[in-house]
Amino acid sequence: CFLLAPDLYPGDPCKTGTGPKGSRGTSCPAGEPEPGAPLLSCQPRQHLVFLKTHKTASSTLVNILHRFGDTRSLRFALPAGYQFNYPKLFQARRVKGWHPEGPPFDILCHHMRFNLPEVGGRGPRHFYFSIVRDPASLAESAFSYYRGVVPAFRRARSLSEFLASPQNFYRPGERGSHYARNLLWFDFGLDPPASPGLAAIHAALLGLDRIFHLVLLTEYMDESLVLLRDALCWSFRDVVAFQHNLRNPEAVHQLGPIDAAQLRAWNHLDWHLYTHFNRTFWTRVKRFGTARMAGEMAVLRKQRAEFTRRCLQGGGPLEPGHIADERIRPFQFGQVPILGYALQPSLASGLQVVCQQMVTPELQYKDLLDANFTYRIINCNK
Repeated sequence: CFLLAPDLYPGDPCKTGTGPKGSRGTSCPAGEPEPGAPLLSCQPRQHLVFLKTHKTASSTLVNILHRFGDTRSLRFALPAGYQFNYPKLFQARRVKGWHPEGPPFDILCHHMRFNLPEVGGRGPRHFYFSIVRDPASLAESAFSYYRGVVPAFRRARSLSEFLASPQNFYRPGERGSHYARNLLWFDFGLDPPASPGLAAIHAALLGLDRIFHLVLLTEYMDESLVLLRDALCWSFRDVVAFQHNLRNPEAVHQLGPIDAAQLRAWNHLDWHLYTHFNRTFWTRVKRFGTARMAGEMAVLRKQRAEFTRRCLQGGGPLEPGHIADERIRPFQFGQVPILGYALQPSLASGLQVVCQQMVTPELQYKDLLDANFTYRIINCNK
């Protein structure tokens, strides 16, 4: 074998409940089939490219992908650290253990600046998707999160001062400047248009349409998860999730209409990108069916409420100081605490595995996947 043995678990993990050292276990279905379970007419898609954009609730989606791939022994394309040499364009050689003649990956989902030729082209094997957010709320979040490391944000005493004249604080090409303006456009691998006018912008967006099968909306996460579940032929249990990388709502700067308009104007390329994918999203919802969407969202919310009740101590997200277990305490970055979750004590073993997967933050889960990667390399070489 080369790098990743296709059969990670010996036997059926749903029966044995065992796996190699570092495995997160499995979230095996139990009891009656859930409503809306995949029909036999389609096969669950397992070859996925997720462009993880910044400050868009993308960490919640990565948790879903981590769990799905981990429990099915799928091959993750992993970075050496936690990002693929970001903010440089993605390069295949940055994938841990990459070799031009090695086996293809199943899931690519960690931070990168998108670069289609290096990702692997757009063939029928992989499903490409991403998520976008209103540039106004995205910029507010970025200002809060990255203020300590982005010079354009550090120079301003407040978001209001930055908004009053962002050009006085922003230096194009300065280290970290991509966080301060048109961050979505940058993450999608696009450069600022060389010529003025809308033609170049529209051409770039049409190019993205030809690559991405689905682009989700942060503001409509439940609708997004329903569409994703349908597109991938997955179960509800596969897409039910808790929010990750979440700030305390009290720390969120509430934007008025004028502030929001100013942020959208400053991030005008992101605004074009967002409105474009907003239209394609709602076109897809309409095609999916309003009544069907309402029904599936109700199932999704019911399952999330049940997992919340059974898994979470305190019934929801907690400040990091209230999370004793460092394996599930989120990494803290920026000036505002990042919330996480604590598990109910004395969970049954099967439920313990599922709940722990659902609350494990992105960085810790990636470390666990790394441990599995190393395990497979060692056993490959025996």
